[in-house]
Amino acid sequence: MIDSKKLIENPKEYKRCLKLRGWDPSVVDEIVKYDLERRELISTVEKLRSEKNLKSKDFGKLKKEGKDTSELEKIIKQITDALTKSENSLNEIQTKCDNILLTTPNYLLPDVPEGKDSSFNKVVREWGKKPELAFKPKDHVDLGESLGIIDFKRAGKVTGARFVFMCGLGARLERSLINFMLDTHVKQHGYSEILPPYIVNEQSLIGTGQLPKFKEDLFKLENFPYYLIPTAEVPVTNFVSDEIIDYDKLPLKFAAYSACFRSEAGSYGKDTRGMIRQHQFNKVELVKITDAKSSIEEHEKLTRDAEKILQLLGLHYRVVTLSSGDTGFAAAKCYDIEVWLPSMNEYKEISSCSVFLDFQARRAKIRYRDPETGKPTLAHTINGSGLAIGRTVIAVMEQYQQADGSIIIPEVLRPYMGVDKITAALVI
Repeated sequence: MIDSKKLIENPKEYKRCLKLRGWDPSVVDEIVKYDLERRELISTVEKLRSEKNLKSKDFGKLKKEGKDTSELEKIIKQITDALTKSENSLNEIQTKCDNILLTTPNYLLPDVPEGKDSSFNKVVREWGKKPELAFKPKDHVDLGESLGIIDFKRAGKVTGARFVFMCGLGARLERSLINFMLDTHVKQHGYSEILPPYIVNEQSLIGTGQLPKFKEDLFKLENFPYYLIPTAEVPVTNFVSDEIIDYDKLPLKFAAYSACFRSEAGSYGKDTRGMIRQHQFNKVELVKITDAKSSIEEHEKLTRDAEKILQLLGLHYRVVTLSSGDTGFAAAKCYDIEVWLPSMNEYKEISSCSVFLDFQARRAKIRYRDPETGKPTLAHTINGSGLAIGRTVIAVMEQYQQADGSIIIPEVLRPYMGVDKITAALVI
């Protein structure tokens, strides 16, 4: 949630930010209007409370002296009724203002490229070279089905569209990637491993920004006030919600494997073939909780940590800075890491690494004690996929495919896989 005080002090700045995002800036005027009403009501409430206290003291004095209090009782009742009415109005105004703030996006950092959509994203760097295949590349669906390691048909029978069975060495490849990523982030990059719940409450989703804005993207449990997580970002960030963290423990760095569940509302018709966009997928998530001064630097480091996985796997990729119109609701800046897929002859996002400043921390009440003032201060949060497992499986399959339909296993994965190649298996 944005800082309403900052917005009210400089509404033009936030209006400009909203315009860059493609949002209606008139919401700023609403917030300013409600804040003015709120301030007036606060003044009225404080005045009435003061009057009530004074009259109550007079009432007590008269009562003690045995004098008639009936007229004073009427006055106190009138003040009490007016106070109750003003307090109710104040609560209504505060609720309206909070609801608007909960559904309006974050500020953007100054270096975010301006543009209305992804066509304005800026390529920051590339790593490696596109694999030179002397044959027409197959996509992961054809490769996986011919090798007997992917089964969409049976997943469709058991569940429905956009689900998959990973079989045999396909299942082992997915599991190997999870272990490899966690081992790398924990042993080499200094993250603490955490295995989170896959079910969270509404407040946790409000804390990270999925609710109330993106309710249609979530799977809610019937008859329970819980949701399946769309990403481990939700439980891991909220691991320290409503807490004050010791400054000397910052930055907190967590690496978490989880399954993720997304309804993909609004994405119908997009990437419907194969595992590019599924309702259930695995991911290793990186989350950082930092102080206000170091969040930009820590964002860069987290992005490099995610990139390192692709480098160790020998997969060609690029990093892009998302434009203002393509930056996510809660992010102040976002890098997308995009891996090359030969069958599509294009790059596909495999990780989004975002810095949120204090946007999530304000919603989730994540604070640290400032070493200079000793006062609780809102933390900054950062996260990114390190990486999305399914899309990494796709990239390995397609970039390492051979003319005979087999798939070479990247060297760093061979100790986990126990084989150096996936060849034709028995297809059930």
